[in-house]
Amino acid sequence: MRNDRNVADVSELLRVGSGVDLGAIDPAGTPGLPDRKAVRRDPKGWARAELVMLGEELARQQEMLFASAKVNPADQRRVLLVLQAMDCGGKDGTVKKVAGTMNPEGLRITAFGPPTAEERRHDFLWRIRRALPLPGYLGIFNRSHYEDVLVVRVRELASPRVWKPRYEMINTFERELVDSGFSLVKVMLHISYDEQRRRLLERLRDPTKYWKYNPDDVDNRAYWPAYQQAYQDVLRRCGTDHAPWHVVPADRKWYRDWAVAHLILDALKRLDLSYPPAAFDPKSETKRLEREETGSASKMNGR
Repeated sequence: MRNDRNVADVSELLRVGSGVDLGAIDPAGTPGLPDRKAVRRDPKGWARAELVMLGEELARQQEMLFASAKVNPADQRRVLLVLQAMDCGGKDGTVKKVAGTMNPEGLRITAFGPPTAEERRHDFLWRIRRALPLPGYLGIFNRSHYEDVLVVRVRELASPRVWKPRYEMINTFERELVDSGFSLVKVMLHISYDEQRRRLLERLRDPTKYWKYNPDDVDNRAYWPAYQQAYQDVLRRCGTDHAPWHVVPADRKWYRDWAVAHLILDALKRLDLSYPPAAFDPKSETKRLEREETGSASKMNGR
């Protein structure tokens, strides 16, 4: 697979630490993008071609992950992509473009909406635990446990006494996941206020996209500064060495998909995966089948 940058380099460029200033990150930026003539001439076309190549390697890595757990039940490794974004941030599009390159058999995709009556009877992590991918799987959370320190905080669905302790609860939970074999890829898709407005207008002008439109999205725009502050606090307080946050500028959809593919591929490559060895003698099995084929042919010809 040709690539101008190592996937680990892109991952490091997008990783943010405890001192992150979300307002200083350009939502239309393209960190890590190669400075080549072909890219400058047609960045969208270039990114589409790159995503095909990245997808082939993602599929290969995912297959090795799935095969390893299937052959060896003691192998608890799995990958979980956590996607967070403002409304119209591109979570659905990212899942479609990036996850679509992989085998559905080894994927578990969960979209979290407002908690149901049953979910409200439990602690906020209860529904998250129930959706975790099994060993060998690549899981994707479209929204996640972070909604309980984002929308819950901004829309005052619970008092600070309830949501403030959740940062540490989340850190403890994620430490538990990593210790049990999870590789966490936490991504905030960072779009601008103006880009969100453009995408909302696109939905209103296209009847095939009416189903994506929610009038509440316009109401939520009034809370934009509060959401940006809430996201910044999440990035600062829940970005750890074992479960860091990555901020992907997402105004440019083609860059968003390219970058997220790199982040997932980096996580998979860090697992140093390989196809499991055969638990049988391939040569002996080949000879058995060849003898069977010869015998079957003789029987058929003797009829």
